[in-house]
Amino acid sequence: MHRRRRTALVLSAAIAATAPLLAACGSEAHPGAAAVVGGQRITVAELQSRVGEVRQAQRAAIPDTAQYEQVVAKTGTLTRDTLHQMVLDRVLDRAARDAGVGVSRREVQEMRSGLERQAGGEKALETAWLQQYGVPPRRLDDNLRLQLEAQKLAAKLGTDTSRPAFWKALSTASGELRIDLNPRYGSWDVQKSSRVEARTPWLRDVSTAAAQQQA
Repeated sequence: MHRRRRTALVLSAAIAATAPLLAACGSEAHPGAAAVVGGQRITVAELQSRVGEVRQAQRAAIPDTAQYEQVVAKTGTLTRDTLHQMVLDRVLDRAARDAGVGVSRREVQEMRSGLERQAGGEKALETAWLQQYGVPPRRLDDNLRLQLEAQKLAAKLGTDTSRPAFWKALSTASGELRIDLNPRYGSWDVQKSSRVEARTPWLRDVSTAAAQQQA
């Protein structure tokens, strides 16, 4: 279970963050895009929709308004973390394909069944993944597929997900995909396969107002 939890921590977006909406111009090269990965756009609307899924799941799990607001107030990075996750998912898929690694639906269901037994049932597992990794119930199977993909890729490389060889494969995939982030969300470090913050004082963070509207 440690390896799975460690991998989930690496590959899953952070929980309980606010959803900042940054009042800034979109990328001139890719208007309306939060990122372009392998020539395919992740639109700002798609990103905000994914963030909304997490917020809705959190709100449903925490009916007490005061407690929910405490969760919302913990950090202001959910939007950025979610975009990081969406990009990293595609990087991992590319690295897995390059290595000839695939994951079947049956493997995902077997993993889920095992985790549900350990967690104490379906609802308990969904709650744990939401609280610990910021993964809403509707995205749980997708996330488990990625965990399996990461584990199988590491095994194919004769390493594990914490070792340089694994991250070198992701770095190679990142380079192949020519990742371009909208500057409002930072930039993509190919070597680390990770999003990094951009120092752009012309951006105005309005996350507090956005959080109040969603509460």
